[in-house]
Amino acid sequence: MPNTTSIAPMLSVRNGARAVEFYEAAFGASLLFRIDSESGAVVARLAADGAEFWVADESPEHLNFSPESLGGGSVRMVMTVDDPDAAYERAVAAGAAGVSPVHDEYGWRLGRIVDPFGHHWEIGKPLGL
Repeated sequence: MPNTTSIAPMLSVRNGARAVEFYEAAFGASLLFRIDSESGAVVARLAADGAEFWVADESPEHLNFSPESLGGGSVRMVMTVDDPDAAYERAVAAGAAGVSPVHDEYGWRLGRIVDPFGHHWEIGKPLGL
């Protein structure tokens, strides 16, 4: 029987519609599913080259807070890509802030950005791939 377990992060943000646009521009993500509420809140399922993640407007009533509301986050995403330098530059051009430029360290080619919603992303690949 094939393994059907998967884990996909759901990122809480303050402006879901703008977040979807950012991830499409920054990571080339495609929209797989989206619900817009009458209040303007968004829940969306995205995929960046097949790697799925979700984005949703924060909902304090359900204890879902964005890093902006918390003053930072406790999770970093690790995105493994073929060309970390190009992916890093694309994210910065789309509005992410560089935290650590792409460099070789610990057997990886790796850089770190923070997106406009406070989520940190390590973008890289193992050296030798």
